[in-house]
Amino acid sequence: MSQALWISKTGLSAQDTRLATISNNLANASTVGFKRDSVVFEDLLYQIRRQPGAQSSQNTQLPSGLQIGTGVRVIGTQKEFSAGSVDVTEKPLDISIDGRGFFEILLPDGTAAYTRNGQFQINAEDEIVNSRGLVLQPAITVPAEAQGVTISSDGIVEATIAGQAATQNLGTLQVTNFVNPTGLQAVGSNLFVETAASGSPQAGTPGTQGLGSIEQGALENSNVDVVEELVNMITTQRTYEMNSKVISTADQMLQFVSQNL
Repeated sequence: MSQALWISKTGLSAQDTRLATISNNLANASTVGFKRDSVVFEDLLYQIRRQPGAQSSQNTQLPSGLQIGTGVRVIGTQKEFSAGSVDVTEKPLDISIDGRGFFEILLPDGTAAYTRNGQFQINAEDEIVNSRGLVLQPAITVPAEAQGVTISSDGIVEATIAGQAATQNLGTLQVTNFVNPTGLQAVGSNLFVETAASGSPQAGTPGTQGLGSIEQGALENSNVDVVEELVNMITTQRTYEMNSKVISTADQMLQFVSQNL
């Protein structure tokens, strides 16, 4: 009887983790460039009491055997990199990627991080940085006298300078992609870092080699579907309740045995 208690305990633990993931998705429903997480479950070890295919007699075999599962656990969470909706802001340093790829950001320790959040600004050194002041790579400096910045779909950054008829080329934005974006490690602040599972970063010109193109004056919203998350929350709650009911039922059966035998 105690076996049912422990199996249901694993179910409660797994659903609690799933609810935490749903909660994080909903909390980030308005976070620019956020990618939702989904939970991956797996069943635990089985107790093989009768081996499938074992001889039941000299001329017959067991068709299925007797296998008792021991529960469930969360084996991982998976980032879903489907595109979010796009909001047009008309701000010159708000940039979105239409398609695959990430912006590369330089971390304080000199390593690279990657993001889909294109809310950029200019720091005191006239460099384009994200909201935390981390420099966009490759670094682009916007002159203080620039009256406007234009970014083409293939990443060419130009500025209109006061007193100059021609625009000034400031550099070219690059988009970085990975063979397996799901393998990236989320480190918070809308940033991801490379891992052995993601593969090496592959930087290139936006709009070429399968990379997404640049959209100036627009931001990619979170890809969280609030209705879907609410439905997932309801199913999680019901599954949690059913596992709780199993624990209650097993307890009642143990109580019956203890009181009547």
